[in-house]
Amino acid sequence: MEYFSMLFPVSGVKTYVFVPPLVALVVSFFTSMGGVSGAFLLLPFQMSYLNFTSPAVSSTNFLYNIVAIPSGVYRFIREGRMAWPLTLVVILGTLPGVFIGYYLRVLYLPDPRSFKLFVGCVLLYIGSRLLYELSSRAAAGKSRMRALEDKFRQRSAQMRESQNSRVAAGLPAEAVVKTLSFTVREVVFEFWGETFRFSTAAMFILAFVVGIIGGTYGIGGGAIIAPFCVAVFHLPIYAVAGAALMGTFLTSIAGIVFYSVAPAKGGGATSPDLLLGLLFGLGGFVGMYLGARLQKFVPQRFIKLMLGGLILSVAAKYIIQFFS
Repeated sequence: MEYFSMLFPVSGVKTYVFVPPLVALVVSFFTSMGGVSGAFLLLPFQMSYLNFTSPAVSSTNFLYNIVAIPSGVYRFIREGRMAWPLTLVVILGTLPGVFIGYYLRVLYLPDPRSFKLFVGCVLLYIGSRLLYELSSRAAAGKSRMRALEDKFRQRSAQMRESQNSRVAAGLPAEAVVKTLSFTVREVVFEFWGETFRFSTAAMFILAFVVGIIGGTYGIGGGAIIAPFCVAVFHLPIYAVAGAALMGTFLTSIAGIVFYSVAPAKGGGATSPDLLLGLLFGLGGFVGMYLGARLQKFVPQRFIKLMLGGLILSVAAKYIIQFFS
C-alpha cells in the first residue's frame, strides 16, 4: 500500500492517492441531492484527518467545487430543473460577500483552533435547520410540499417499473422549472403544476450574508442557501438544488481567484493545493453526477435526515475541541 502513498508539497499532506477522490465521491453523491457540493464536509475531513489547517485549505475547497460541480449542474439543466432567476440572484448577492469572507479568514481566523470553532458554528446552524424541518411543527401547514413529494414518489415508482423508460426522459412536462415572472421585487416560477414565489431583495440579502460565511469557510454558500430556501422561502428542494450548485460553482471561481492573488497576513500561504484539490474534485465530479441523476428517487425527508445528522456530529466535535 505504501506504493500508493503520496506527499502533496503545497499542503504538506501525506495520504494514499485514492483517498481524496473516494471520500469526495461518497460525500458529494449524497450532498448533491440536497443542492450542496459537499465542500462543507470535505473541509473538516482535510483539517481533522489530513491535518491541512492553513488558510489554503479554504481555497483548496473552492477548487474542489470548481472541478466537481459541473457534472451535477449538467444533469439539472438537462432535466429542466434549473431555476435561472434564483441562480442569478444568488450569484449577485454571494460574490461581494465572498471577498469580505476572504479577509475575515486571513486576518481574524488564521488560527486552526478558532477557525474550527467558526466551522462548528456554521455546521451547527445548517444541521439544526435541516433536522428542524423534519419536526411536526415545521411540517404544519406544508400540505402543498407534501403533495409535491408524493408526486415525485409516485412518478419514481412508475419509472422504476417501466423497463423502457430512460431516467432523464421519464419526467413529465410539468416537472420542469418555468419562470413566470422575474422583477426586482419578486420572482415567480412554476414547478410540477405548483406556483412558487420569493422576494428578490430578501434572497439577495440572504445570498450576501451567505457569501461572507462561505468565503470565510471555503464552501461557496450552497450548503446554507439550499436549506434556507427550503425552510424559510418554502421552495421545493428539487427546484432549489440546481440553482444552489450553480451559484456555488461561480462564486467558488471568484473565491479561488481572490485567495490566489490577494495579499495574506504575514505573507502566509492562501493559494490552493492544486493536485489535492483536483483529486477531490474528480471524485466529486462523479459523485455529483450520480447524485443529481438519482435525486428524484430519494425522498426529501431522507436527504434532510441524513445530512442533518452527519453535519451535527461534525459540528459538535469542533465546538467541543475549542473549549476542551
